[in-house]
This record gives sequence, structure tokens and C-alpha cells, in this order.
Amino acid sequence: MSELVIETRGLNYNFGTQKVVDNLSLHVKKGSIYGFLGPNGAGKTTTIKILLNLLKSPAGTVFLFGKEINTHRIESLKRLGALVEQPAIYSHLSGKENLINRCILLGLNKSKAADLLQLVGLTEAANKKAANYSLGMKQRLGIALALLPDPELLLLDEPTNGLDPNGIIEIRNLMIDLATNHGKTILVSSHLLSEIERIATHVGIINKGKLLFQGTIDELQNLSKPTLEIETSNIIGASALLTEHGYALTVSESKRLSLLFSSSEESARINAILVNSGFQVSSIYPVRKDLEHLFLDITKNN
Repeated sequence: MSELVIETRGLNYNFGTQKVVDNLSLHVKKGSIYGFLGPNGAGKTTTIKILLNLLKSPAGTVFLFGKEINTHRIESLKRLGALVEQPAIYSHLSGKENLINRCILLGLNKSKAADLLQLVGLTEAANKKAANYSLGMKQRLGIALALLPDPELLLLDEPTNGLDPNGIIEIRNLMIDLATNHGKTILVSSHLLSEIERIATHVGIINKGKLLFQGTIDELQNLSKPTLEIETSNIIGASALLTEHGYALTVSESKRLSLLFSSSEESARINAILVNSGFQVSSIYPVRKDLEHLFLDITKNN
């Protein structure tokens, strides 16, 4: 089993009488990009603040790098970086000055500022005041600040929130690069499900403080069976013919015939039945539910 960088064991957390984290057991493996998904108010930010020890967890429930966080606080926090909500940036300073200032505070060599600017793609904007940065540039600068001490683990809370499409792509590519080429483990919370689907190796779905699913993207997709979508100009006739052959069909929202996909051979047989009976089949292909629909299926009754 891969080393767990983050482990919570039946974690509970209340604000007064309101339970915001409910018996949460996260398993984040070394080298993974873990998509922490849930609607607003699900408990994602609270969990991240607990992992950062900004909110105190009950003893024996939160472990970073295999060690209990309350008894190994400084040791654990030295090995992680975080961007929670808005990055802590001095607007009157340039991007480079922000990083040099943080280097001085952390006792690091100032040369690291230039290295980090290059890593996050801000070299050309190094001397530009942060106040004039776009939102995406500010997020990348925030990630650069989090990366200064060369952490093994990166916690990112909604890093693409409010970004335009270009900004989202920039942050997406940066996260993939950090995990693939720089050996970082990343936990990223989001409600942008399509983005998580593009980058995550593992997913945890939380709603009302409860973990409803945890596993790989493939394991999540395997929760629902794929469907076979058939596009033909004569939907009614094709439906009647396939029904006669014992197939259970529905008509999808996109006006295509839809039935459970069983195998490529069966799909070929269905296509032959239609074509040999004079139907024109313009497309026939298997479809899996995307992460957004799987997420809705999982959370709608919980």
C-alpha cells in the first residue's frame, strides 16, 4: 500500500451545535492529485483548516506523513504548503518582491524567488505590481508563495474559483506539472467537477460533512454502467425494431436511442440489425457518465 500523506480517522468537528465534519476518514496517497469535491458548505474548507491545524482536531484523528498533527505540529506543517481562500499578497509590491519578502521571513535564499516565478509562469510579470495582476496571476503567485519552502504536500482550496477559462487552464496545467514533474502530493478542493476530472488521480466526495465516496477516478466511473447511444434519422422505427429483438431502450435528451452497453461485439450486432433492416445509423458509441452526473447521483439522496 502506498504511503498515506494525509489520513483522518473518523474525524468530527462542530461549530457550536452544528456538525460540519461527520466521521470523515480521508486517505490521500503520496504522489496523488486528490480532488476533494462537494457543494458549498459541505465541509471542504473546514477540513483543510483542520489539516493545517488552524482548527484543532480531536486527538488521534488527523495524521500527516504518518504522524498525529497535534503532537507533531511544527514538524508536519514544515512539510506542507497551502493556498486557502485568497492568497496573502502585498498588492503594492511586485510579484518578485512578494516572494523575496517571504524568503526573508522563512530564512531562505532569495534566489528561490526567480526559480518559483519561472515554475508558475510569472517570469515576464516578475517586476509588475501585484495590484495589476489578473486573478489567475494572483492565484499562481499564491501557489508560488506556498511552494517556497519546497513542501511535499500542497493543499489548495478552490484555486480556480472566479477564474476565466485561460486562468483555469493555467492553474490546471500547473497542478499537473507539480505532481508529475516535481513529486508533489496535492489535495485540491473544488466544486468545478469538470476540472477535477481532468487532473485528479483520486477523488473524495463530501456532502453535509460526510464522505460519500473515496477512490480513483476509474473506481468512481465504474459505479455506473456505460450506455450505448445510437443516432438514426428514424428513432421511432429503430426503437420498435430493437424492442422486437429484446432490447430495452430509452430516448436520451439528445434524441438518441439509449440502452445499456454490454460489449463491443453486442454493439456491432445492434448496428447490423439496424443497417440490414434499412436504417441509416449515423453514430453508435458507448458513453460513460461524466464526473458531474456521477456527483449528482451520489449526493442527491444524501
